[in-house]
Amino acid sequence: MTQDLLNLEEFDEEALKAESAELLEIRFLTGDNAEFHRTEGGFVSLTVKGAPGAPSKEYARVGIYLTFPLTNPEEFISIREADEKAKEIGMIEKLSALPREQQEMLQEQIKLRYFMPVITKVLDIKDEYGYAYWNVVTTFGSCRFTTQMSGNAVIHLSDSRLLVTDIDGNRYEIPDFYQLGVMERKKLDLFI
Repeated sequence: MTQDLLNLEEFDEEALKAESAELLEIRFLTGDNAEFHRTEGGFVSLTVKGAPGAPSKEYARVGIYLTFPLTNPEEFISIREADEKAKEIGMIEKLSALPREQQEMLQEQIKLRYFMPVITKVLDIKDEYGYAYWNVVTTFGSCRFTTQMSGNAVIHLSDSRLLVTDIDGNRYEIPDFYQLGVMERKKLDLFI
């Protein structure tokens, strides 16, 4: 047993402190210290300029995440490495502070990540065996999906705004519950 303990990597306290300090520090990305580029595959790469005298850092692909996707989609945008750990590289305080071309590039990526059709008509909702089977019309056409009856399948974002999440994690929005017809609202009674 002691031999096994000796074979373990030594604990590097200084490296752990440095990594922790880096994780706790928020680096704001601006048009002055960062430049986004479109890759050949349609993704986004990033060049972060180093401090004076320090080299720039290149990221071949980055992920764009909204900190407040429903309430404030234009501010505090987290830029992360595109691997499974998704370590944060930095934060964009306001998207409008970047050059127009870069804003458009990031907005395209945000639309892909946060694709959320708006439900314009509820045709039917059937409740069977703990699942709800939805048949709706969205801003992208007719759609059928399934939600669980328990849990947080339908969340109230305000008195009239609803967010529906299906069993695959896809999200749908009902911007104003009261704009739906009486029969449509009655079908939603299971969730309200």
